Amino acid sequence: MKKLYLLVFLLLPLISYAQAENIQVKLDSISKEADLLYNYERAAWASIELIRPMEKLRSEYGGYVVYHSKDTIYASIVDTTQRNRLARFSFVTSNMDDPIASDFKTSVLTEKETNLFSIKSRLISQLTNPKYEISIPEGFSANLILLEKGKGYKLYMLMATTESGIIPFGNDYLFYTDSHGTITSWQKFHSKLLPVQSTMSANEVLKSTTHTHLESVPYITATDICTFRLYAPFTELEEFKVLSTALDVFMQYNLKTNTVEVIER
Repeated sequence: MKKLYLLVFLLLPLISYAQAENIQVKLDSISKEADLLYNYERAAWASIELIRPMEKLRSEYGGYVVYHSKDTIYASIVDTTQRNRLARFSFVTSNMDDPIASDFKTSVLTEKETNLFSIKSRLISQLTNPKYEISIPEGFSANLILLEKGKGYKLYMLMATTESGIIPFGNDYLFYTDSHGTITSWQKFHSKLLPVQSTMSANEVLKSTTHTHLESVPYITATDICTFRLYAPFTELEEFKVLSTALDVFMQYNLKTNTVEVIER
């Protein structure tokens, strides 16, 4: 029996190390996905801002398509007929503020652009199904980010807001589809909208915030990180923490370093 106790005692550090390693591998994967979500949404935001002063493009605007190849993100502005491209902007992931190339020549959408626009439209029509329980609170809207996934697609839904000083955590989804854009499975990460106000009073400005994940969502999510990266620059917030009730640890994201670390409770 003493030998058994000794063996368990000796193995505990190894088990803890292995668990930490497994968690970090998962966090690295989540961070990579969050980077892609952020780059897609930043490209969309920047492209819409670029055409805002152009009255003709504004009047003919019918949506946008975002996709990537290696480290380049492309954002195409689509006309109201949803058949033509009014403009295309190219961004590199190292600088999502300014495009490295801009093309304002009207042209027919490529096959890829047409397919992505069609898939996204099909998905949006399916989201009205009551089983998804999608509700957009007043003062908020939805950012929809479509990614290719093998022979199918996945669509992330994040909350958006124009209200000053708000980080619109929560009410976020991930939908998986087949090659035709039919939803095959889905997940809701947070049970409700969790908006964070970055200022408590005139004399109290938040630098950090925390929210809790239920056991069904044990890790910080790509949607958490993407949402924070999009909106924190408009506040004084520098980091946020997620309390994982499943793993009994905090996972802390730092905006400056764009990294996640595990912090014991």
